Amino acid sequence: MRIAELTALLHLASPALPIGAFSYSQGLEAAIEHGLIHDGDSARVWIESGLTHVLARGELPMLAHMIEHWRAHDANAIAALNDDYLASRESAELRRETEQMGWSLAQLCASLEWGDAARRMTLASLKPIAQPTAFAFAAFAHDAAVDATLAAYAFSWVENQAAAALKAVPLGQLAGQRIIVALRAPIDDAVQRALATSADEINTFAPHLGLLSARHESQYSRLFRS
Repeated sequence: MRIAELTALLHLASPALPIGAFSYSQGLEAAIEHGLIHDGDSARVWIESGLTHVLARGELPMLAHMIEHWRAHDANAIAALNDDYLASRESAELRRETEQMGWSLAQLCASLEWGDAARRMTLASLKPIAQPTAFAFAAFAHDAAVDATLAAYAFSWVENQAAAALKAVPLGQLAGQRIIVALRAPIDDAVQRALATSADEINTFAPHLGLLSARHESQYSRLFRS
């Protein structure tokens, strides 16, 4: 991997990227409220399940196909897959989350003039825009390989989930690091599975997560927006 590609992906995966990822737990806080997560081990099981059964089957293969659409600059395919992803969100807060983060990342791409002008125009035309759509644009603009992009995206998701668990369970810093280390191999497996997933095989079926997220919308006390 070229150094420029690596540093670009580190930037995109960084929690310092100003798109508001730290504000969201993606259902993890609701799982804590309902007793599904109560310590480091149960947090690791929950996060690994989300990585293996949700991200690897839906979000990561969508991201892989979206990168190829940006490469071909197929505006119709980009818009269609963006709409499919938005429609796959099973609760209002999950939909608002991806729209807010997608909009913030798209604004960053435009402000920093990433990519070429024609593709930036296509990016600006997508309203609302999902986070994976904007992330795929940013990765393509930096000529990042698809497998490395998926790994960066998955690691960023795992790191954010671990950080949410640290705050909400709460857990100590060492417990959070154990979760991240334990999920290195599952991230590799998730990327390989996503790369082998055709567009027709993408699956976003996650009813348990959808129910917990819907309940989180009216949860009495919460730290996160999702």
